[in-house]
Amino acid sequence: MSAPVALYGAALRRAARGEPAAMDLVDADGAVVRPLDAGSWSGAPRAGDAQLVQRCTDGTLDLGCGAGRLTEAVAATGRRVLGVDVSPQAVRYARRRGASVIRGDLFAPLPREGDWTCALLADGNIGIGGDPARLLRRCRSLIGGDGSVLVEVDPPGGRTWSGRVALTDADRTSTAFAWAFVSVDDIAAVARDAALRLAGTWTEAGRWFAHLTP
Repeated sequence: MSAPVALYGAALRRAARGEPAAMDLVDADGAVVRPLDAGSWSGAPRAGDAQLVQRCTDGTLDLGCGAGRLTEAVAATGRRVLGVDVSPQAVRYARRRGASVIRGDLFAPLPREGDWTCALLADGNIGIGGDPARLLRRCRSLIGGDGSVLVEVDPPGGRTWSGRVALTDADRTSTAFAWAFVSVDDIAAVARDAALRLAGTWTEAGRWFAHLTP
């Protein structure tokens, strides 16, 4: 089996070549938990990105930035933004498009902790680590007292869930790792566990987002 970051990197390489880059998140029984497409994360802006980018402030930290789609878009508005990702392949592609990105674990020490104005978790990244409250607490530690956390969440009626999953494509399956989903219905309760409050939600192009503040 491959490490998840290796399988993800291979999908990004396929996307960069214009090839299909579909993957699936699967549970311990091999049942598909969620279909994924690395191409939709790493190319041109996605439908639904516009309002998200507009809400990012000067001094945004794009956590799990991937190939830098949103990091680049925020920078194009003239705002300071830094992307963070564990995937070396993602970091290489992000830098090629001119995005300011570092390779690292978002739970490890990061530059200017406590001084960012906005932490961004898009494209399902609320699932990183399998414990959304812990992840939001980490975001809370990265922003200042008047900062914000912008989170993409699942639609109303979606399942809030955490557990062990693996990535799979047509050729191989990764080792298991912890992941989570959070519905917009439940984000306020999850945020409270992280000393954050729900300031508002919005939807665009079938995607749902939450604005959290300390």
